[in-house]
Amino acid sequence: MRKLKILFMGTPDFAVGSLKALVESGHNIVGVVTAPDKPAGRGRKLKSSAVKQYAQSQDLKILQPTNLKSDEFQNELKECDPNLIVVVAFRMLPKMVWEYPSFGTFNLHASLLPHYRGAAPINWAIINGEKETGVTTFFIDEDIDTGNIIDSENVEILPKDDVERLHDKLMNVGAELVVKTVEAIQNQEISPKSQKAESELKGAPKLDKTNTKINWNQDAENIHNFIRGLSPFPVAWTELNMNNEVLKLKIYKVQHQIEKHNRPIGSTFIEDKSIKVAVRNGFILIKELQFPGKKRMSTASLLNGMGWDNSFYFLS
Repeated sequence: MRKLKILFMGTPDFAVGSLKALVESGHNIVGVVTAPDKPAGRGRKLKSSAVKQYAQSQDLKILQPTNLKSDEFQNELKECDPNLIVVVAFRMLPKMVWEYPSFGTFNLHASLLPHYRGAAPINWAIINGEKETGVTTFFIDEDIDTGNIIDSENVEILPKDDVERLHDKLMNVGAELVVKTVEAIQNQEISPKSQKAESELKGAPKLDKTNTKINWNQDAENIHNFIRGLSPFPVAWTELNMNNEVLKLKIYKVQHQIEKHNRPIGSTFIEDKSIKVAVRNGFILIKELQFPGKKRMSTASLLNGMGWDNSFYFLS
């Protein structure tokens, strides 16, 4: 059995699950690399990453480099002298870093590779209406998410899952897979396989304002998947024509109905304390939304507070 010296790299909550699992399973963590503290909130006070906060609670050595190629970080890397690097939700590594450990550097990715390579695999799996996704461990190489696969686990996507729910499921399954992968490397029981695509690859590009706007001309199920695939972050948005004033709204939660109708696309009306929006083959029932400068609220609260005019309509 190999004696491992693990350097862990990660930043958000998703990575904490894997680090916690490694610590609790008794593995030797020689250091934790995470993002530098950043100003946050109205007071712009420095805030530590979720990984740093957990690492501090476990008295682990913490490194927060701004430049992974710098002499300072290279010296810190040599001081830690890891023979395995584990990466979960961290930035792209230079070759001089991922090549350093003798047993390699592996990454946990929140999809079943080779599908959904990229920055937002959880979101895009839901947006595309997938019934299943998963997590994959693979050795890092010079390209993004293309290295040899070590292991993977499938995870079902339920109709009620949004990004938050699926994130937590994948985080927990991923943490178990990271420990399983580390122990397989420790026991020399791995057989990495190259990534082969049997069909056209589905990508997971970064989400921004250009690809998170709701298109009300789509069918009801696609719009429903789009909104839940962006909730609670970064959130689907739309434009509402409200008495000839156009407002940008965020939509967090909806239901959908498949039904024939002759209403104009984007038109709205109230039924059963829901705002119903006419789409191509039915209706979208808005359950939670957010107006500019306001807090996220239920449709019922909105209707109790300000009401709704059926002349309002959404723009595609």
